[in-house]
Amino acid sequence: MSLVHPVNTSLCLEKLCESNYQKLFHLIPELLSFKNKATGKTINQPALYLKIIERSKHTITVELSHQFSKNLVEVMEPAVKIRVYLDANLAEVLKDHQRPHVSTIYKDPAQSVEIMDYKWRLNYFLQKWLDHCLLTEYKFRSTGMY
Repeated sequence: MSLVHPVNTSLCLEKLCESNYQKLFHLIPELLSFKNKATGKTINQPALYLKIIERSKHTITVELSHQFSKNLVEVMEPAVKIRVYLDANLAEVLKDHQRPHVSTIYKDPAQSVEIMDYKWRLNYFLQKWLDHCLLTEYKFRSTGMY
């Protein structure tokens, strides 16, 4: 994960989540109009798959992933679960395919520094991945498959 260690992790994490929100909606402008699933396609890259997990008035939780074939098995990676806060214009990673949700690792609020560092690494990864996806110009459309 990230080798960057900001001095003020809390402030930088908020700015990172704001940036990720903007990038996510730039990548998937119709995000709020998709009912369940959508697929992003581009030239010479694996498809991106969007799955709507949960929707409420102020949030939407999605999973964004590529699908790879490994040993004749379809594998979804990085399977990033993202909570989008529509009222605050923030997008925060909850977990990915390799790392569990922060609440299952850090149960003691006194570990706030470790919690912030963990969240920082997850969201920094999302920023870099979204940058890559934006550069490859994925176009999304609704789909009932995958």
